Amino acid sequence: MNFTEKTLSSKNVFDGRILHITLDEVELPDGRKSKREVVNHPGGVCVAAIDDDNNLYFVRQFRYPYREIVLELPAGKLEKGSTVLENGKRELLEETGAVGYSYISLGQVYPSPGYTSEIIHLYACRVKSEGKNNPDEGEFLNVEKISLGKAVEMVLNNQIPDAKTQIAVLKTSMLLQSGKI
Repeated sequence: MNFTEKTLSSKNVFDGRILHITLDEVELPDGRKSKREVVNHPGGVCVAAIDDDNNLYFVRQFRYPYREIVLELPAGKLEKGSTVLENGKRELLEETGAVGYSYISLGQVYPSPGYTSEIIHLYACRVKSEGKNNPDEGEFLNVEKISLGKAVEMVLNNQIPDAKTQIAVLKTSMLLQSGKI
């Protein structure tokens, strides 16, 4: 059976600085019609940067939608005019002050495929040097280094609720154990 839905119409509902929301009418595989609310997002990138002692660089920052401080790997939205990897390198440097090398792709994740088009690209790298971070205007965060083993334990104990971070931590751990990082 073909599960593809055909877009019949699309109406802009909201155009924000980052998000653009549409209300689409679709034809379902069985011929019936339905509505789809879509949050269009430019995409993001997340970097698991690991130092020579196998510590990962994390940031803690307040995340307004959850009204709490969240522990995350450095990440950010994709900016036009730069490759995904260039965006990742920029975010790592801005948020942590670290410069990485030997970047490897950890793949892509769809954070919530039921309503958003966002794709987050994941990378792991080794840390070449570290310096002072320089967050974007309006971005307030603390940098922390946590051992990879402890980070895996935190993921498994539900102490890191951020999905992109969980996936990148676990993939980085597995690749390090297999000698690929």
